[in-house]
Amino acid sequence: MANPEIAALRARLRPTPPDVKWVDMRAMYDGMGKQYPLPDDVRLEAIDANGVKAEWSTTPAADASRAILYLHGGGYVIGSIASHRHLAAELGRSAGTRTLALDYRLAPEAPYPAAVDDALAGYRFLLESGLKPSSIAIAGDSAGGGLTLATLLAARDAGLPQPACGFCISPWTDMELSGGTITTKSDDPMVEEHSARRMAADYVGTANPRTPLASPIHADFTGVAPLLIHVGSAEALLDDSIRVAGVAGAADVPVRLEVWPEMLHVWHFFHPILGDARKAIAGAGQFIREHMG
Repeated sequence: MANPEIAALRARLRPTPPDVKWVDMRAMYDGMGKQYPLPDDVRLEAIDANGVKAEWSTTPAADASRAILYLHGGGYVIGSIASHRHLAAELGRSAGTRTLALDYRLAPEAPYPAAVDDALAGYRFLLESGLKPSSIAIAGDSAGGGLTLATLLAARDAGLPQPACGFCISPWTDMELSGGTITTKSDDPMVEEHSARRMAADYVGTANPRTPLASPIHADFTGVAPLLIHVGSAEALLDDSIRVAGVAGAADVPVRLEVWPEMLHVWHFFHPILGDARKAIAGAGQFIREHMG
């Protein structure tokens, strides 16, 4: 039976016009996030995380000795702390941790590797603040999911200890958009191919689109922390998750890939109105708690 909540959500969502200016799209995305105000028990604190604008979100039961580093989605050109505040805070609530959301630099003003550099700076900030690596998780959605993988890889290459785990929501892992589902699942209202290709070009800039920290499907995942990957069966980027799970698994990384029937790209974003989003966040919280021990 078709999920009536997804049908209602599809009716509300409209694909973004392909040639909209990024400044306008940023405002639209932040506006989407503001439709879902935070519960009254969430406490926010703006901070500087090694030169990167960031924000702590804390719920009453959060363990101050544990944290999630959250990396928002938006194709590396849109998205912010504001757009994803409700999702970052709820994931922390589910995991029983604080959440540090990063406003990493966006393209085209700051193309690759700016986002990776900022995310790694955020991870270093958590380590330097005294948190144990085993008490940190890195998580993100869409581009932020790909950035989660890139941060784990960059931390390994920098000689830093791995966190407890990584959690990727609908990760974008291929800047060439070579997966077949970009066309076979083109009715996903959250991902429009022409816009995604513009985003990829603006993010990659002069770099090779197959650079592993930009396109983790081309990475060697040896030594990376355990991963949980959520993806919807109706996603245009479904193949990105399936392929990167295979690449990581082939490198002996423990990977749990969950394909959720009927779900759209980053359905977790809509958790205030979507039951399967709340279930997915609850499951991710349990995964994080288990790996933090």
